[in-house]
Amino acid sequence: MDITKLAKQYIGGVWRNGAGDKILVDTNPYNNETVAEFTVADRADVDEAYNSAAQVQVEWNKVNAYAKRTVFENAARIVGERAQEITELLAAEVGGTAIKAGFEIGVAIDMLKEAATLPLRIEGSILPSPVADTENFIYREPVGVVGVISPFNFPFFLSLKSVAPALATGNGVVIKPHEETPITGGTLIASIFEEAGLPAGLLNVTVTEIPVIGDYFLEHPIPRVLAFTGSTGVGRHVGEVAARHFKKSILELGGNSAFIVCDDADLDYAVDAAVFSRFTHQGQICMSANRILVHSAIAAEFRDRFSAKVAALPMGDPSDPSTIIGPLINARQLAALDEKIDGAIAAGATAVLRGEASGNVLPPVILENVTPGSSIAHDELFGPVVVLIEFDTDEQAIAIANDTDFGLSGAVHSRDLNRGVQIAKQVHTGMIHVNDATIADEPIVPFGGEKSSGIGRLNGQASIDELTTQKWISVNHGRRIYPYQQ
Repeated sequence: MDITKLAKQYIGGVWRNGAGDKILVDTNPYNNETVAEFTVADRADVDEAYNSAAQVQVEWNKVNAYAKRTVFENAARIVGERAQEITELLAAEVGGTAIKAGFEIGVAIDMLKEAATLPLRIEGSILPSPVADTENFIYREPVGVVGVISPFNFPFFLSLKSVAPALATGNGVVIKPHEETPITGGTLIASIFEEAGLPAGLLNVTVTEIPVIGDYFLEHPIPRVLAFTGSTGVGRHVGEVAARHFKKSILELGGNSAFIVCDDADLDYAVDAAVFSRFTHQGQICMSANRILVHSAIAAEFRDRFSAKVAALPMGDPSDPSTIIGPLINARQLAALDEKIDGAIAAGATAVLRGEASGNVLPPVILENVTPGSSIAHDELFGPVVVLIEFDTDEQAIAIANDTDFGLSGAVHSRDLNRGVQIAKQVHTGMIHVNDATIADEPIVPFGGEKSSGIGRLNGQASIDELTTQKWISVNHGRRIYPYQQ
């Protein structure tokens, strides 16, 4: 892999250093070694990137839909061919394990294959008019330029989740990847699309930090849509700025998913699904199961089986194929999580499982005797920490599941599928899965949250709806008589 190339800005089809006077050091969260160093982009770089995207978008919009499709087919093939390189980058930059990388690369390829179909699925319509001899043509057009701000946890996939459909629907794009993952969330994607044949300058990457550019990425007059994935606090700010400047925002934010285990659940299967739902990528997934709600009749047995399986999860170096629990993204995240755990225990919670951190690797933590409305049960836990809560009735489980500001994902386990579906319908969340994990994303199914978990949907037709706009052109084939005419 050519880290030297990927440690540059990609603006106007040119790989170059930023014009800022600060160096961003991209470090490995497991061993703190330097992965790459970037000279950051400044406001002038952001301006050049947006202008490039806008200029090239005009020509891209004229490109035949079948020719557009070929670019995304090429990109999907290239990702498959470079899978080992991407796996190594995800381990080095994100602390992602081999299992996590395989999952992320797989859904990224699916997303690119779905994006390849979008240029052929953009449809308009002809509507009748009450005006004689008039036809109404409704065109669906690209919004123009989309600004994408991606997170650090699944940077490759979650960048592509917005970037690929935005490009496929005829838009230009500028990415501002998270400063912890500038390569896998930004420049790696640019290199793949460059190789795939995307016109130079249509996709741009600006690696920078907020102290350098402030809100300029959001406030710039060119982008009409801002797609942000990240924390609810930052997402709220993005949405406020977007609204103030009459821009549309697509916000995929935090979660506090409930994993509900009914008294008739397949216990072994529920344990397996719960482990996957909480501890994939060390729990650093917005859909992760923060709270496991277990019927009191089976709570003790579930706790024993679950804690035994969790305690056996291999921890350590994410580049080791056997590792399941790798490092958190940085020491700040670990310290914040430790503070939450200590606070919960001081308030009466019991640690069923807890170990000492080694570097940024935090061993799994299982807490019980937690009050449902407490902070640790109410907030998002972005790490390998899970809360066990008992319930006695389905109604109680639903009430506990809904006792949070978030509403992104969830799961219900019951042998009675109708019971599972009825519970799922009453949980206020954008997505919920019966007899499965809380972590799921499919390229044609609308993905998004309710409440503080976000605004808007992506994937399939939802991406077309979010990333295009409708334009009404009426055609009068005759001569209309206006009221003031004789």
